[in-house]
Amino acid sequence: IKAQTKRGGFGQSWWAKRWIAVLESFNIGARLSRGRSYARSGQVTHLEVGKGVVTAKVQGSRPKPYDVLIKVAKLSASDWKKLAESLGKQALFAAKLLAGQMPENIEDAFKAAGLSLFPDKSKDLVTDCSCPDWSNPCKHIAAVYYLLGEEFDRDPFLIFKLRGMTREKLVALLGGKASAPPKPQAESKPAELPETLPAERLSLIHI
Repeated sequence: IKAQTKRGGFGQSWWAKRWIAVLESFNIGARLSRGRSYARSGQVTHLEVGKGVVTAKVQGSRPKPYDVLIKVAKLSASDWKKLAESLGKQALFAAKLLAGQMPENIEDAFKAAGLSLFPDKSKDLVTDCSCPDWSNPCKHIAAVYYLLGEEFDRDPFLIFKLRGMTREKLVALLGGKASAPPKPQAESKPAELPETLPAERLSLIHI
């Protein structure tokens, strides 16, 4: 799985860049650059996003690929209910999500519900790699992080899935909360005057 970006930063959308910013805030030094190199050279051979977990295989210096595991705390059912109520207060939030778009200030809705869309700190993530490197995250985990950013570009709902909510369930949850924006009222037409009947028809009516 080769990264789409050949140079520069990873991720095109604001949410993908936000995810990468979380990784780069962990200050893991040279392992970040090695991770970028691994991501661009196609050494990640498998990547799967599930509810609260990412599993991947990364080819290292040994013949057998290393197993990478990234866990993110899932939001509870009550958390998602609070979030749906928070999103429902802003018709634009719900409308964009239902259209498959990620609102730019959606993190405000999470904060209003006392929640967070992205991990705030390194301890919010549990990562593991079968490689012999003692550091965590290692370059193999970093490579998976970078490719995840590109996956989030392709499908922003994967971020919600990582937090425990599939696209289908999120849309269903928002369906009852989203209030459609009011439709503009049609301009009222002036009342039409009754058609003037010709004299012949008038006389027939009279008869």
